[in-house]
Amino acid sequence: MPSSTDRTLVLTRLLVAPRSLVFRVWTQPGHLARWWGPDGFTLPTCEMDFRAGGAYRFCMRAPDGSDHWVWGEYREIVEPERLVFTWEREDEPGLRHGLKNLVTVTFAEEDGQTRLTLHHETFQTVADRDDHNDGWTQCLNRLISHIAQIPT
Repeated sequence: MPSSTDRTLVLTRLLVAPRSLVFRVWTQPGHLARWWGPDGFTLPTCEMDFRAGGAYRFCMRAPDGSDHWVWGEYREIVEPERLVFTWEREDEPGLRHGLKNLVTVTFAEEDGQTRLTLHHETFQTVADRDDHNDGWTQCLNRLISHIAQIPT
């Protein structure tokens, strides 16, 4: 079996926006609905109890109409520096992935810009990690595009 390091995903992006804005865009349903999910996906359900110990539940709808549910609990919220939350998925009714992952997102200020680092651990397989790499990469690209449209 691959090591836990091999089954961990780490992505980093430098965004041309202050971290208070990037944090807000990551944590408000109105913004999330505009960029969350891979290319072509929508977010028809975005429920958030945004506090440590609170839950979230999102439905990502694929271009083919299939629903992909994601939910979890906010473990840590340090505005505007850090978010830690659990991650569970169900792609078809009753078909859960069976593993609760942990996602940590940090927002570091760099000369008026924001270095966002996403750390998603620990996947059951390297293939699972790679699938999420594709999804998160598209999601972060959509985030960058969305932020570029917000007047500062």
